[in-house]
Amino acid sequence: MAELINDIIDGAISAGRTYLMENESKAILEELGISTTGSRVARSEEEAVEIFLSLASPVAMKVLSPEVVHKSDAGGVKLHLEGEDAVRQAYREMISAFQGRAVEGISVQRMAPPGIEAIVGVANDPTFGPVLMFGLGGVFVEVLKDVSFRSIPITLSDAQEMIEEIRGYTLLKGSRGHSADIEALEELLMKISDFVASEPRVWEMDLNPVFLYPQGCTAVDARIILGEPRPSPPEEREEQDLHDLFYPQSIAVIGASGTPGKLGWNVFTNLVSHKFKGMLYPINPRAEAIHGIKAYPRISAVPEPVDVAIILVSADMTADVVEECCQCGVRYIVVESAGFAELGPEGKKIELQMKEIADRYGVRLLGPNCSGIINTHCSMVQSIGIVDALSQGNIGLVSQAGVCAAGMLWGLRHIMDFGIIATIGNKLDINETDIMEAVSRDENINVICMYLESVKGGRRFIDQARRITREKPMVVLKSGRTEAGKKAVASHTASLAGNDQIYSAVFRQSGIIRARDYEHMFNLARAISKQPLPDREGVFIITYAGSLGVIAADAITDNGMRLSELDEPLKQRLKELLPDYVCGMNPVDYTFSQDARIVKSTIEIGVDSIDVGSFIVILQAEILDSYVEALKSINYQGKPIIACVAGKEFEMPGVIKMEKAGIPVFSTPEQVADALGVMYQQHKRITRARGKD
Repeated sequence: MAELINDIIDGAISAGRTYLMENESKAILEELGISTTGSRVARSEEEAVEIFLSLASPVAMKVLSPEVVHKSDAGGVKLHLEGEDAVRQAYREMISAFQGRAVEGISVQRMAPPGIEAIVGVANDPTFGPVLMFGLGGVFVEVLKDVSFRSIPITLSDAQEMIEEIRGYTLLKGSRGHSADIEALEELLMKISDFVASEPRVWEMDLNPVFLYPQGCTAVDARIILGEPRPSPPEEREEQDLHDLFYPQSIAVIGASGTPGKLGWNVFTNLVSHKFKGMLYPINPRAEAIHGIKAYPRISAVPEPVDVAIILVSADMTADVVEECCQCGVRYIVVESAGFAELGPEGKKIELQMKEIADRYGVRLLGPNCSGIINTHCSMVQSIGIVDALSQGNIGLVSQAGVCAAGMLWGLRHIMDFGIIATIGNKLDINETDIMEAVSRDENINVICMYLESVKGGRRFIDQARRITREKPMVVLKSGRTEAGKKAVASHTASLAGNDQIYSAVFRQSGIIRARDYEHMFNLARAISKQPLPDREGVFIITYAGSLGVIAADAITDNGMRLSELDEPLKQRLKELLPDYVCGMNPVDYTFSQDARIVKSTIEIGVDSIDVGSFIVILQAEILDSYVEALKSINYQGKPIIACVAGKEFEMPGVIKMEKAGIPVFSTPEQVADALGVMYQQHKRITRARGKD
């Protein structure tokens, strides 16, 4: 198999072509075990007729030319030809139309019986490499762009999810007399993935259309685009878990200052005021001591080993300082200084110098242009902004924007408890994949949030995230969405493979929850970090306002869940609590007779129901304080609860008390339903993934 495929690709490259003609593409597909309509080449009118007669069916005829990629657009396709005269006329017309152009011949192939039209393709993404696309053809792809993507190589589970997530999946399962052989389609996707993974010269592919039948499928047209061999993934460096970067025994701050307002003062003050448990060494040639701690003129003057060096000097000095740190045996370097690649070529040149030095000594470097690491579990705050008191938490936040992450702490620390906040800046060495892997291994962290503008880890990011999300949920906010297709592309697939679509697909493939914005990311993080995942879809709603209960009921349906149903004994218990004017069993609307006692008793009925998987409790802002102790005292038996408080921003003391009690408080029923829906889908995904181990 490999020999024939190599001969075809080598032949095209030798001829100076960057794409394979249809007959060559179909020959490769047939060699892979993929059914096609064939493509026999006629180089004369008589040969065309002879092939037609041998096929004993209506035929399609297509021009084969190294100068024509898009045959249909150029008039090089004739369909539904049923007689010798029609075949002869079509042959003459195409030869005449392409006179003066290099024509290898005319492809004669059988017309495929009609089926469900689909498209399968491959595009090359600059971050994640080759990606596989699947969608329904015709209007579904041209207008609705109803397609799915996955990074290659895919698993069988990936293939199944690609098929199931398109809106036209119902048609594939069977509708109005149409259906598709899902197993054969999965096999087709796997074969294309395996082929592209093993052949680095293939950059783009279109199988368009592929006809899907109740039994089997057939590629009707095929196009393969070649390019320079894709580079092999970089070799993994010797495994280094970065534990001591997050839990160092000693830190030197190069550029520490005794002058309030300077960044060197901020960083060193944070380490001192938060009572970092290890040794601190301020490095400043003009200071005897800073915050009462002996200062040293340079890091080489420090008499003890240093685990982490934080650099806060001007960009033009950093390379020399990095070299000195490496010579002194520093294991990790955090460059918080700015003025590097983000400012242009000169800054990039300095970055490359630092990278070369660090690599030569085997030292790991975080940054530059970052705000360091905060780890509440070892009282380490490296932030360039002054940070107030923090509580130890179970949320890990990885942020590409350092100042943004530090700035959010001012308010969020009241309702969210972070364990680790790691900023990665320009990602010169340590990137988002290194950090998320290290954070995921920390037993103090249960959920990971990430703010990313780009991904440097490529396929390794997918593989690591996939491992992590089986144990710990990851919520990612990806900014920098771009419009795709601004340059000419040879394949239909590449024109559909936009930057943002690929990121969304990669996140789904990895089990990552994609956040819409900062509020969404932190809402999900609060819910997941404080509450268990629901293990069933039934939701029990308790409210003081009927309208909010109705909105909540609509919202949970929109998010793939439903109202739970109490069994008769539990209904009887609930009726004993309900006022005469209340008749609804879910949502339970107590109007303004709702108080903490009755809410507690109602929740306890829901806890006893096998159909209740989670709770939405809609509470009055003006008496929010009165609910805290009652709700905190309930044994929920692993069922999550999220509170909805309209106007919560005007009752923040009560909100903070509720959040400290472990119950997230959101502003609208839609936000609560969205969070519970995401959590339930996460539970199902983890259960499915573990079942396939």
